[in-house]
Amino acid sequence: MATARFGVLFIILAVALAEDAKVKHKTPTKPVRLFTEEELQRYDGSEEGQPIYMAVKGVVFDVTKGKEFYGKDAPYNALVGKDSTRAVAKMSLNPADLTSDTTGLTEEQLKSLDSIFEGTYKAKYPIVGYTASRILNEDGSPNKDFKPEDQPHFKIKDEF
Repeated sequence: MATARFGVLFIILAVALAEDAKVKHKTPTKPVRLFTEEELQRYDGSEEGQPIYMAVKGVVFDVTKGKEFYGKDAPYNALVGKDSTRAVAKMSLNPADLTSDTTGLTEEQLKSLDSIFEGTYKAKYPIVGYTASRILNEDGSPNKDFKPEDQPHFKIKDEF
């Protein structure tokens, strides 16, 4: 009977230690960063071997694994290297729509934007940062409406 209790105790201890080891050896996540418009333009898919980034709703995604869609001479290359929120909402590649400005979008377009943002970009591509315009006002002062804890994949130790 004592041997059985010792065996059960040993198994419980082994499982607890294994769980602890998993926590200690968790793969670290790469911290996100703040991108200015100029910095984001560097990741437009024009240079081989360079990551390809695009922003939607001020969130910068690494879309490199979708290179056949976003890489140089690919069908959606116009969307990368910038915040293309309006273009995504309107499903447009018109140069006038390649902006973060959502002024004048219809309710249907805004719903489409949210759906694509959640179902495509957040679901498929890693977040690598935020656009400066999402966090800062035009004069460089902090945007008081920006709340990091409300952002996708926010982890205080990784992001701030």
